[in-house]
Amino acid sequence: MRLDKFLKVSRLIKRRTLAKEVADQGRITVNGGKAKASSVLKENDELQIRFGQKVVTVRVDQLKENAKKEETANMYTILKEEKLDKVEPEFIDDES
Repeated sequence: MRLDKFLKVSRLIKRRTLAKEVADQGRITVNGGKAKASSVLKENDELQIRFGQKVVTVRVDQLKENAKKEETANMYTILKEEKLDKVEPEFIDDES
């Protein structure tokens, strides 16, 4: 499954276009390497996503084409959440 679609279906990021923009900015890594929106995910892949001053590390547990809101929590496991002290200007979200 494509990275941008997984982020949308799992509700880690609300919209697929926003997921694509975040990936294109280099704010997502898959298993330690920079990821594009079109990167193909497999179960047990580790994602690191940078949201403003926060970095979230998750493990992909399930890949589903569609998921109800209640099922999304089963799609991934949050491994770590870090708050950053300093934010690089290119990583500041203009959209709130």
